[in-house]
Amino acid sequence: MEKVRTRFAPSPTGFMHLGGLRTALYAFLYAKHNGGDFILRIEDTDRERYVEGALDVIYSSLLSSGLFYDEGPDVGGDFGPYTQSERKAMYLDYAKQLIDLGGAYYCFCSKERLESLTDENGNRKYDKHCLKISKEEAEKRIANG
Repeated sequence: MEKVRTRFAPSPTGFMHLGGLRTALYAFLYAKHNGGDFILRIEDTDRERYVEGALDVIYSSLLSSGLFYDEGPDVGGDFGPYTQSERKAMYLDYAKQLIDLGGAYYCFCSKERLESLTDENGNRKYDKHCLKISKEEAEKRIANG
């Protein structure tokens, strides 16, 4: 049987709150009960909403609560990097594979256009506007920035 590994992945887009700490506690207890590892990975890709100081609060909240993680950005480990933005290069290769296999496609819509797309309930729903763009046209747009 493989070793249990649980992950807590907060975003520094706000300060740690009781709900986040509860989620971390569950992951920590499950890992430790099963002789496993508790991993901290920071989901920092939403740079527009990043809150200065939130990362320090995440670290200190976990540690002062006794939720000591076995792997994380500040302690290392065999499966890093443990900060999501540092994993972009790894994901890019997989994203390109998905595009080559036809399981994904490039979208060139502006943020404003994407935010304007809503369904009858007011929920955002993408309309596949860029689905029909050829691979050649997509590559040309990417090359042009």
